[in-house]
Amino acid sequence: MIDTHCHLDVPRFDEDRSAVLERAWAAGVEAVIVPAIGPDAWEPLLGWPRRDKRVQVGLGIHPQLVPSLPEADDAKHLERLDALLARDEAIAVGECGLDAASGQIERQVRILKAHFALARKHGKPLLMHVLRAHPQFRDVIADEPMPEAGLLMHSYSGSADLTPRYVKYGCHFSFAGPVTFVDARRPLDALRSVPLDRLMVETDAPDQAPHPHRGSRSEPAYVPLIVEAMERVRGEPVRDAVTTNARRFFRLE
Repeated sequence: MIDTHCHLDVPRFDEDRSAVLERAWAAGVEAVIVPAIGPDAWEPLLGWPRRDKRVQVGLGIHPQLVPSLPEADDAKHLERLDALLARDEAIAVGECGLDAASGQIERQVRILKAHFALARKHGKPLLMHVLRAHPQFRDVIADEPMPEAGLLMHSYSGSADLTPRYVKYGCHFSFAGPVTFVDARRPLDALRSVPLDRLMVETDAPDQAPHPHRGSRSEPAYVPLIVEAMERVRGEPVRDAVTTNARRFFRLE
């Protein structure tokens, strides 16, 4: 199995990061994708795959981080991101996207469109965060050509009704711990609506821990719990499919 989205570089893992990875490998996870959330994380993350190819990284600017970054530095950050992606050490662009709760949505849109352009230029997939901003995101994908390498809707928060529209644009979808919650409704309906060949799994660690760990720190070793829940909800095996889909999408050996 492949955890397609986990933030193992954040401070909550500083005390036991190596042990977290060992638990993941023991649980049957064969690779993890760690997307950077901002400029300070980019270069430190790039050294990780050199040490262990089971850990691969993406580089981007998370929309929730945008208000904390000086707008005057946007062009400088994007130029640096372009140069780092050209080194071909990151396998994806992102995490990037739109988050209506974070404010400055017009600026978020400008930055996101720049990420689309970089993904097309460097031939890499996009790792997309969209929260309470699906109307604005639909406007973006109506205007922006989709990167040939594809786009992954991380921890998909859209409705089942939206899924066919995103499928038409070539999007893929990953799901995290909320699909294991007994009170979940919207994510389960969305999960049922995704074609099997577009489906992936993630933990979004340290957030969104699955049942029975809800409310605690999540980690990649919990991927099997999420896969099992996905299989119950869909009424079909998904483990092999989500792994094959992730290998293909991220071009993993």
